[in-house]
Amino acid sequence: MPFVRIDALGCDRDRLDALSRAVQQALTETMNFPPDDLFQVLTGHDGTRSTLRYDDYLGIHRDDGVVYIAITMRAGRPDAQKRALYRRIAELARTHAGTEPRNVLVTVTENASADWSFGHGVAQYAAASEDAAAEPGAH
Repeated sequence: MPFVRIDALGCDRDRLDALSRAVQQALTETMNFPPDDLFQVLTGHDGTRSTLRYDDYLGIHRDDGVVYIAITMRAGRPDAQKRALYRRIAELARTHAGTEPRNVLVTVTENASADWSFGHGVAQYAAASEDAAAEPGAH
């Protein structure tokens, strides 16, 4: 946790890897996630078979270097920490991948501990008492 999806237009494998490193480093620095807490889906769009749509919303002129980053994580972090995350991702996207900060769009979706399973069909973050109450026949 967190789960990250990165979609980038006109992006080859090297740029996707660089964006991945940028996001992971920002999450480690600003949110204190361990470096090996890495769950990412990376997708490059060629503009023909797949593409991303964008405009100049909020007066920010984006171009074909646009990158969408969607982060899902457990709820509870303060807004100031999220703002630091957005800023750091934009800085590191420029440093690692040459992506203009104006082209970096980040969303954070928060959820609860019971919304995660990291394998074996187990909600590892949910309390054991919550799991027992959810079992068939439990009162």
